[in-house]
Amino acid sequence: MSFQLDGKVALVTGNSTGIGKAIGLALGKLGAKVPINFCNNRDRGEAALAEYRTANVESVLIQSDVTSEEGVDQLVAQTEKELGNVDIIVLNATCDQPLKTIEEYDWEFYQSMLDFFVKSPFLLTRRVLPHMKSNQWGRIINITSEVFHKAAAPFSAYVAAKGAQVGWSRSMSQELAPFGVTVNMVAPGWVPVERHEKDPQEMKDGYFATIPMKRWGKTEDIAHACCYFACPEADFVTGQTVAVNGGNSAWM
Repeated sequence: MSFQLDGKVALVTGNSTGIGKAIGLALGKLGAKVPINFCNNRDRGEAALAEYRTANVESVLIQSDVTSEEGVDQLVAQTEKELGNVDIIVLNATCDQPLKTIEEYDWEFYQSMLDFFVKSPFLLTRRVLPHMKSNQWGRIINITSEVFHKAAAPFSAYVAAKGAQVGWSRSMSQELAPFGVTVNMVAPGWVPVERHEKDPQEMKDGYFATIPMKRWGKTEDIAHACCYFACPEADFVTGQTVAVNGGNSAWM
């Protein structure tokens, strides 16, 4: 087994930081060309680009909003121009994920969740499919979450959108299988990244106590699972979910 992606182009959304950055780096180290996608924070994007280039990953910095049709078209078009046609997409971009009761949410926030986890995957997949279908090869990897399967609360907006993302992925896996395009999911547990720096310590302690392996997940743990799904060795695997959460998987 080679586990190589030489000549492939992998588009990872929201990969200027955290889990997305680790996924892009891991795919790049296998030989893929990986653009850096960011929406607002150019300094963070520039820092990620420097890190990718230090790791000898061929990359380019692209600013775009992956929840808008115009942003998706611009992101893919610039990637095609500078790196080549997209063979692999990893749908990772997200927004804030507050814990709120149903009374505290409004529909605008629910809609923002759906935009990231249903609209964005739909727009990106539709945009890159012509190349994948003509090539009879492609990879779509959705970063979902254990929260849907564990029915986490009070977290209904995020959980509902993640559930929709799971359903969409499973349906697409059946639709695209005849074209050699696989659709799989990686469901992380709680991986402490930049967005969790201000989370209450008692919340962190409570979750940590549920991890059978008794260590926190690392961004690289998620990245390695994505690498498997992206590589030719996973050609006959589609519609599947891998939980990367240290064994906290009673829901499976």
